[in-house]
Amino acid sequence: MDMVSSLFSKSCPIAKLLPQNLSLSHSDAFSGSKCISFNTQIGVNFRPKSLQIKAMETTSINDYHLETQPQTHAQKAPTSLKIAVIGFGNYGQFLAKTFVRQGHTVLAHSRTDYSDAAGELGVSFFSDPHDLCEEHPEVVVLCTSILSTTSVLKSIPFQRLRRSTLFVDVLSVKEFPRNLFLEILPKDFDILCTHPMFGPESGRNGWAGLPFVYDKVRIGNDDLRISRCGGFLDVFAREGCRMVEMSCVEHDKYAAESQFITHTMGRILERFGLESSSINTKGYETLLKLVENTSKDSFDLYVGLFMYNNNAMEQLEKLESAFQSLKRELSGNLHTLCRRKLFEDGISEEKKRGAKAASK
Repeated sequence: MDMVSSLFSKSCPIAKLLPQNLSLSHSDAFSGSKCISFNTQIGVNFRPKSLQIKAMETTSINDYHLETQPQTHAQKAPTSLKIAVIGFGNYGQFLAKTFVRQGHTVLAHSRTDYSDAAGELGVSFFSDPHDLCEEHPEVVVLCTSILSTTSVLKSIPFQRLRRSTLFVDVLSVKEFPRNLFLEILPKDFDILCTHPMFGPESGRNGWAGLPFVYDKVRIGNDDLRISRCGGFLDVFAREGCRMVEMSCVEHDKYAAESQFITHTMGRILERFGLESSSINTKGYETLLKLVENTSKDSFDLYVGLFMYNNNAMEQLEKLESAFQSLKRELSGNLHTLCRRKLFEDGISEEKKRGAKAASK
């Protein structure tokens, strides 16, 4: 997850950076009302299918408006969400820290017992998914590996959740979880596919300016559902993330061209056995850093990026083709040089023999 900052090239549509201190406000329909005041001059209007930013004047509260028409701007306090994190490993804990810090109620479940880690973070840990679902979280966030997503999703007792529960994934591929959610989740459940383009390493000093990609795959039309989806996106907007609304298909195309290739080059160079020396150039230092960063991610992640992105094989073939083309060009230059030297040496020997004969 850490080697993906190159995803957003000039050809990729990117939303403008939202300010770090952006506060989101919407109807408090799920839990108690809380109010947080900030000084800012930005208002955000969330429509069901687009994110628009417009200037407005206010004295205290940032309004995160979730309306079908951008008319009036009622000032309401942001609402605390009850968020369940399924898969409470390194990345799940990384996200949970921010959820808790922003005042959300966080529940967690994982096959491994992370009750101690959860307690330190202020998170309620449930070893049994049935017990967690009976707490009726408003948002369920899947923080599993790509390879285990299907089995984990099928193990969740959906019947114990409210029919309008919002499901969110944070995988590095997007078409796969979208299709899986649409196939397995009850039709009344809302679906938000996301990819925070950062992790514990790249996001350790804050998320400001880091890209957050999302696709509202299926969000109900009523105000409460729109508000809840906006409230979850608010978690990342308030941290200053660059909010990028993009279809799952587009995401996987760009990710294969950048994230997968980046991981591939890092894995190749790792096996090549690069070593540091006293005469490292800046470029070589960059390659060593690439190897270091990619090796920190599990090989399962790399396998998942290949197996569950339809564009990965094409990129791998293009990479191999480019390498072979470069190799042929180098060999061709060497062949030309050898032939030239061979013929030049032959002509030189013939001249010497002619000169020797003439001297006799």
